[in-house]
Amino acid sequence: MLHLIPAPLHRLLYRAADRARRLWWRIRRPARTGVVVIAFDESGRVLLARHSYGPPMWTLPGGGIDRGELPEQAAVREISEELGCGLTDLVLVDVDEQHVAGSLDRQQIFVARLVGEPVADMREIVAIAWVDPDNLPEACGRRSRRRIAHALAHRRAAAAPSEQR
Repeated sequence: MLHLIPAPLHRLLYRAADRARRLWWRIRRPARTGVVVIAFDESGRVLLARHSYGPPMWTLPGGGIDRGELPEQAAVREISEELGCGLTDLVLVDVDEQHVAGSLDRQQIFVARLVGEPVADMREIVAIAWVDPDNLPEACGRRSRRRIAHALAHRRAAAAPSEQR
């Protein structure tokens, strides 16, 4: 149904909704749960996204976990909705808790590979880029940088035993 709304109007509604929810979080202080997907390609590049709302930063794709949904299911759903592709080799590498806009935000951090070619939905995600994780853009936030560094360490540790054989 939401796809019937023209994309420019949809982006405007996302920006208004983001402001309203951040105000609500400051008042209500809910505990929230979500997922973040750190997707690598065959060259070792990581996928970054720009949202239509919030600060104009490069971030990692992801989103909220629906009631009754497993974190793995949420990761697959969010990537499908926002980027139109699937996931494979999904591995939980971290759980991160921070206070954001007055509420506790608990994020399950996954590393995965994408199945298919990602395309920004031009509603919630307005741009995507494959970037070298050792040369992230300046407009990439500290939290995303820290998560990518952690994912790289996890990938190196996972590859190390097979390299020693």
